[in-house]
Amino acid sequence: MSDQVGNYLKKHSEALVKDIGIEAAARICGKSKATLGRYYSMDPDNSARFMPLDVAARLEAEASYPHVTAAMADLAGVTLSWNEARRNASGSSINSDVVALSQRFAMLMAEYHVSIADGTISLNEAKRMLKEAQALQEVLLEVKLKLEEGAVG
Repeated sequence: MSDQVGNYLKKHSEALVKDIGIEAAARICGKSKATLGRYYSMDPDNSARFMPLDVAARLEAEASYPHVTAAMADLAGVTLSWNEARRNASGSSINSDVVALSQRFAMLMAEYHVSIADGTISLNEAKRMLKEAQALQEVLLEVKLKLEEGAVG
């Protein structure tokens, strides 16, 4: 791993810990404050030490923003969609998610039908369709997560 990539990840690991506070972060992940500090230390002795994924996941569940996940997405060239309202939500059943999925798909197709009626799709029409496609993607992700964990009731 290049020094530049390592430094980038360490800066975001530090931002994650500071978002929560070092005391709370240590309590949440079961690591000492010293260990957490080593994960983002730029000291040559700690240059190869990075925050484990399970620690980052536990901390990001409590943080105001997924700092490490966003940094890794940036490095991979991936764009994330941050939706605070759906964060850690698990209130609906898979059945209601499938209904929502079909409703969102119907809304996307209706928007497409209206947009293409004149033979062209304007910038505003494209933005509305993109918004519907994003909402459809979010529901699909929720269905996928529930299927993976076996929550089918």
